[in-house]
Amino acid sequence: MTQRTIVITGASDGIGAAAARTLSEAGEQVVVVGRSEEKTRAIAKELNVDYFVADFAELDQVRTLAAQLESDYPRIDVLANNAGGIMGKHQLTVDGNESTFQINHLAPFLLTMLLMDTLTASKAKVINTASAANGIGKLDLFDLNSEHTYSTNRAYGTGKLANILFTSELHRRYGDKGIATAAFHPGVVRTNFAAESTSPFRHAYKTLLNRFMLTPDQGADTLLWLINGTPGADWFSGAYYAKRALAKANPQAYDAELARGLWEKSEELARTKQG
Repeated sequence: MTQRTIVITGASDGIGAAAARTLSEAGEQVVVVGRSEEKTRAIAKELNVDYFVADFAELDQVRTLAAQLESDYPRIDVLANNAGGIMGKHQLTVDGNESTFQINHLAPFLLTMLLMDTLTASKAKVINTASAANGIGKLDLFDLNSEHTYSTNRAYGTGKLANILFTSELHRRYGDKGIATAAFHPGVVRTNFAAESTSPFRHAYKTLLNRFMLTPDQGADTLLWLINGTPGADWFSGAYYAKRALAKANPQAYDAELARGLWEKSEELARTKQG
């Protein structure tokens, strides 16, 4: 088997780290990306792989990351956009975007776009970590910063809904150029997820409910299945999955005009921040 180059964001912990371990053990060239220098360096040292540090709350860091990846890896076979999370109170990033929207959607959108020449030349897979929480999301193209209505959980659900809309529109625009893409729900995984947020979800990760959650290895199963599977045979590009099967998403996820509008708004925001 030809060794693939697989870039995984959010790989310092949880399902990202679990997937990185499995893929590295299988002989793939894994590149791990994380927000914490200490944790990301530790997983990279454990696996003897390359690593990069980037905080998706700053789009300039995403641009720097993309430039580094493009320079160091002439071929990228898989980009796993796995970084994300539930934030706390409503706040704007240094780029002027609501933090949950930027970290969960706009930053991975920008990273993918900046790497697109390499990804299309590599006929890459772009896998986006979404969540069943997309069901509580509500995307309003005229209120992407949630200025009128905001709740921690709703903002997270909207970010995950955006991941699915991005996936479908990425397939529409780049499927015939060799890109295969999918979004997936990993399940409720026993990690530090939500630990820094004000969401009520954070309590579940510290209580007896923790024992009923999936291990990171279990949560990484569908991600690995998508990475190792064959688009068109094992899974369909542009779709949303859970437990290795097509999953039902928020009704808004099937709105092609909304997907197109989100793409255009995302391009506008990224371009504006680039000056």
